[in-house]
Amino acid sequence: MTSPSPSTAITALAPETLRSWIAEHQDLAVIDVRSAAEFESMHIRGSYNVPLPLLSEHTDELAARLGSRVVLVCQSGARAEQARQRLAGSGIDTAYVLTGGVPGFATAGGDVVKGKDRWDLERQVRLAAGSLVVLGLAGGKFVSPKIRTLAGVIGAGLTFSAATNTCAMGQAISAMPWNRAAKEPTRESAILQLPVADARQTPAA
Repeated sequence: MTSPSPSTAITALAPETLRSWIAEHQDLAVIDVRSAAEFESMHIRGSYNVPLPLLSEHTDELAARLGSRVVLVCQSGARAEQARQRLAGSGIDTAYVLTGGVPGFATAGGDVVKGKDRWDLERQVRLAAGSLVVLGLAGGKFVSPKIRTLAGVIGAGLTFSAATNTCAMGQAISAMPWNRAAKEPTRESAILQLPVADARQTPAA
């Protein structure tokens, strides 16, 4: 499959296509932008873990190390798309977002490495948001009508999150102790572990 030109809007990549790229030894960097804990739970074999906050902080430095074929993955595609937009601002116009994320790749028969089972970050966000809405409605009925404001605040926050393609709640939850891995990625361990683009050689098929 030929990579589209920078002007082409297609950025989604099917799991089956990624499997073929990996099998054909294409010049390829698979960047997993989930948290280290999610990465430990399950990740695509050979992928690099560069959590979205770290990528956002060192976008230019990461972009300088990437070659012409970059695939960004997360749990569902939302965080990977944020990463794609940031890299596009640093000159990486040919990055792809894996459709269905890591779970979709595993379902398609892709080679993944599994560790300790954990709730992914997006599931935790849904639980937290839903719980706060229920708490606000119940509190408004049994304690004080003013507590219903909590449900409205959560609704407004989710609307803003969708409009800006960001998630403040997700960032807050990702910092919780249960979402911390034994060894968190750093600039040195995540960004500098990537081979410099000019030094990469495309293996023979």
